[in-house]
Amino acid sequence: MFSKENAEYVCDFLECLTVPDGGMAGKPFRLMDWQRETLEQFYGETKENGLRKYEYLYLEIPKKNGKTGLAAGLGLYHTFADGERSGEVYAVAADRDNAGIVFKAALEMLEACPPLKKRARIVESQKKIIDLVSKTEFRVLSAEAYSKHGYKPSCVIFDELHAQPSRDLWDIMTFGAGAAREQPVWIVLTTAGNDPDRNSIGWEIHEKAANILAARRGEPGYIDNPVWLPVIYGYDGDDIYNEANWFAANPSLKYGYSVTIDKIRQEALDAQQSPATERLFRWLRLNQWIATKAEGWLPLDLWDATEDGDVADLIGRDCYMGMDLSSTTDLTSVVLVFPPADGKPWRTLFRCWIPEERMAEREKRDHVPFSGWVRAGLVTATSGNAVDYQRVYEDITRMRQQFRVLALGTDPWNSRMLTQQLMADGLEVVEIPQTMAGMSPAMKDMERLLRMGQMIHEKSAIARWCFGNVRIAIDGNENEKPMKNRSIDRIDITVAWIIAVAMARQKMSMIPNVYERRAPRYIEF
Repeated sequence: MFSKENAEYVCDFLECLTVPDGGMAGKPFRLMDWQRETLEQFYGETKENGLRKYEYLYLEIPKKNGKTGLAAGLGLYHTFADGERSGEVYAVAADRDNAGIVFKAALEMLEACPPLKKRARIVESQKKIIDLVSKTEFRVLSAEAYSKHGYKPSCVIFDELHAQPSRDLWDIMTFGAGAAREQPVWIVLTTAGNDPDRNSIGWEIHEKAANILAARRGEPGYIDNPVWLPVIYGYDGDDIYNEANWFAANPSLKYGYSVTIDKIRQEALDAQQSPATERLFRWLRLNQWIATKAEGWLPLDLWDATEDGDVADLIGRDCYMGMDLSSTTDLTSVVLVFPPADGKPWRTLFRCWIPEERMAEREKRDHVPFSGWVRAGLVTATSGNAVDYQRVYEDITRMRQQFRVLALGTDPWNSRMLTQQLMADGLEVVEIPQTMAGMSPAMKDMERLLRMGQMIHEKSAIARWCFGNVRIAIDGNENEKPMKNRSIDRIDITVAWIIAVAMARQKMSMIPNVYERRAPRYIEF
């Protein structure tokens, strides 16, 4: 059901305010078409009992498209006009400075509206605005300063969710927090994030929103969530200097006062002369999630380009297995590589285990969401403070029942007890030394196959994280190997992948070198 009255009431309230900053500061706040369309849908759609249908608004859009004014205006609306008695309205940001930006904008709007200011008590030192009529309080919170409990929000506005240093504040302000309210709302106004590892709360919620949109488009394999309204503006491709794509990503651009075409043209010229500036242009102007680390073995955009979620047709197929074992806090990893068949490229599956004890401690310290990956089925947590090798053995046995594992390659370190069990079961096991000679040929084959699109892999956030962590050593002959002591965090899954490719290469001469394809040539002098 749609309530035109509800939709227009919110929009009319906002248009009674003034623009808080920029070249239009002090002028009437006029909603742009995209803003009005979003707000009318969010506040106008109702359930049969007349309450709002949507609880969550996720709006992702490039910088300079008017998010700050919209956040401040909505904060004031929920403080003075939404009808909630003794409400709690929070503007949430990553740090005190960013939290202060939304409060400053709201204060400027309030100062320019005498009827609202008359019924407000302002506590500027605490960044708090109180409506004397409804007793609703508008406050700002940052990840640097908040308590663990006691919030009963009627409205939470997350500003730049991607910048939150952890998921803690999101969890506190969303999980059960609005149970005492009749129709609480959570509003996320954010740009894309600079998050190569894809382990932030910003990326998690972006993915949730994108999946909901995919479900509503009718794409198979995605699940809708009826209380969410996701709106995402951006351009994901590589035609980044096409002005039509700038307008598609920046809906405010056609109005010419929050962001101008001349400004973006100049930034585009700068981006063509500097990879670092191009990275910023993609991120801040086209709303692309940054997937490039400063250094490493292979770029994460290569990982993203070779992702493939279809694994159902691999049951019963020939494959080679690589294994990298651990003892305590490390990951134990097994990777399966499947040779090409039916015109498809090499395929890759990832499996891994981690000790459950101290996992939460390490997750908090290193900002790595192991528990989320466990819940998603991307990693198996085994009890105790060391990986349970018996569980690994049992899981590998189940894999061998699903797939035809022709041989297992393994790091000799710490693996012989487990491999002896597997050998007793009839599996061929080959030790792959962690040396230049043992690793470099497989790494070069992997790179070439990935870059040519001839090797793809299943989607896995934890495997992607390991892939992006890899740092390598290179000798004078351009041989290379991964270096665990130089890498920025765990790389075990990628090491197991390299071992699996080395195993396949050894067993089937996977990629003949040039001299194996033709006879040697001689040059006479």
